[in-house]
Amino acid sequence: MSIPAIRAALDPIAAMLQAGAVGLYALAQALLVLYASHRGLTLWRLWWGRPLAAGRDNPAPAGDLPAVTVQLPLYNERRVAGRLIDAVAALEYPAGRLEIQVLDDSDDETLGCVDAAVARHRARGVDIQLLRRPERPGHKAGALAAGMTHARGEWIAVFDADFVPPPDFLMRVARHFGDRGVGMVQARWGHLNRDRSLVTAGQAVMLDSHFLLEHEARMRRGLFFNFNGTAGVWRRACIEDAGGWSHDTLTEDLDLSYRAQLRGWRFVFDAAIEVPAELPADLEALKSQQRRWARGSIQTARKLLPAIAASGLPIGVKLEAFIHLTSNVCYPLLLILALMLLPVLLVARRAPAPLDWGLQIGLGLLGIVSVVLFLAAGQLAAGRRGRAVPADVAAALLLCTGLSVNNARAVLGGFGPRLGDWERTPKTGEGTRGERLAPYPSARGLAGRTELLLALYFAGLTAVAWTVGQWRAIPFIALLVAGFGVVGLSSLRASLGSGRCRGTRPRAGRSYSSAGP
Repeated sequence: MSIPAIRAALDPIAAMLQAGAVGLYALAQALLVLYASHRGLTLWRLWWGRPLAAGRDNPAPAGDLPAVTVQLPLYNERRVAGRLIDAVAALEYPAGRLEIQVLDDSDDETLGCVDAAVARHRARGVDIQLLRRPERPGHKAGALAAGMTHARGEWIAVFDADFVPPPDFLMRVARHFGDRGVGMVQARWGHLNRDRSLVTAGQAVMLDSHFLLEHEARMRRGLFFNFNGTAGVWRRACIEDAGGWSHDTLTEDLDLSYRAQLRGWRFVFDAAIEVPAELPADLEALKSQQRRWARGSIQTARKLLPAIAASGLPIGVKLEAFIHLTSNVCYPLLLILALMLLPVLLVARRAPAPLDWGLQIGLGLLGIVSVVLFLAAGQLAAGRRGRAVPADVAAALLLCTGLSVNNARAVLGGFGPRLGDWERTPKTGEGTRGERLAPYPSARGLAGRTELLLALYFAGLTAVAWTVGQWRAIPFIALLVAGFGVVGLSSLRASLGSGRCRGTRPRAGRSYSSAGP
């Protein structure tokens, strides 16, 4: 068969593949624009929605305050465990009504750090209990559930290891529980190391928008929103009525939040109460956190969306719950969009002008712009001004783009039958005084290779776009190059640093009982 004949036979197949690529690109773009445009809807609800409820700053009388149990779930947190325990032991609350549970599942030097901190505060009269389990079934959810069996508090506060609650935290939260229908109060996360690097700045931007815009708007509209796993206080009756802590997803906090609200409990977010926390400065540590959140949110969606759909809630509330629980599908959609760019660029030069413009700039106008506005509004709400705002928003965009491979894998895993590993996020203990302990390894092998290869691929695609005259696609491609390049290099640097770190000692067995001097 001659070469012209072969080409003629292959042309229909090539045309079908190109059409399929363009169709997949258009579908991914439409869905991504839908999710991105929801950010604009959130801003509209916040700016023109219901006013804030009055009386946030009215203190509750001390005589009406019930017993509170503060739970501190720990696992190998030698660099920050002491700082957390010291901060919680300094909480202001009526004498005899505050109980602290240190739920320590550690198997390394953290054991000694925790023992010393607990003994120090117990010696000065603090009601602090050290509870350890011989194994770790259920990980964090299992530890919280086990602690509940020993807790005497009517309210249950939870703090992760990297948080430093202010002394007046409980007294400020207490005012919201005057309403017996309130099941949980969530405080805003602050950032101890916000300006350390582009990685921490980008995270701070995303978290500020999540709390100050998304949580606020959802609370005002009576929509589902979630406890974020830490820096919040639950009414014990709410936890028990919702079925308690469960570990059949990787996001036990999201799961319990939805189950509680399906039972009719109301949640409160108070932006005025800020609890500082350490952001993962190591890119591989951040990736492990993002994998758990992304995979767990899809698992929670699979578990609870049928119950939400069958409930008597308004259709708008159900749709919002669907978008909320499935929002992490944006990562595989973004990856599909990026990988389909090459065939789209080759087809677009022969396509009608409206289709060409739609394929190349639709995402920018309808998707990226709304996300940028959402992130910038979050920074303004957080009190940031001047040149810091565009710089921080750019850092967040690069981080979101570069994490798409990591998070897309996690999202796809969330649709599968396997639960997955509950990965802890290594902490550095930045700002902690005293002995400098070796950091925890955050990566094995050379990480970041996939992101770096994609950065090189899209750098080449920039030249292709210029050559075929599709310059309108170059800003989006440049974002892909920068995002994958930054994340790839940061991951590689983190993995090289981890290779120089010490490992942990074998686990020391402990029984689940109160321990102390």
